[in-house]
Amino acid sequence: MEAWPPPKADPPWAESGYYFLWLMYYVYILKSKKNSKLYKGFTADLRRRVVEHNSGNSEFTKNNRPWKLVYYEAFVNEKDARREEKFVKSGKGRERIKYLFENLE
Repeated sequence: MEAWPPPKADPPWAESGYYFLWLMYYVYILKSKKNSKLYKGFTADLRRRVVEHNSGNSEFTKNNRPWKLVYYEAFVNEKDARREEKFVKSGKGRERIKYLFENLE
């Protein structure tokens, strides 16, 4: 029988003393199951943010719950993610989203 939890092992790079923390930034699109409205946002913690939207902790989205995550993009650079969020909220970004969803269904 295997011991649970399994023994912890340091990653191979631990011997060097260098640890890298990969923080990702996300641009995401939620779709309301109530009325099919879309919400576009930015976050560094996608799971937490979706839970916040669905629990009513977000003023803008609380009246259209429940929400479903329908699209996201991950970025290593926060500046790039914020630029993409601004784009998807623009007219050209809305056109791209419409095209994307038309071709997914």
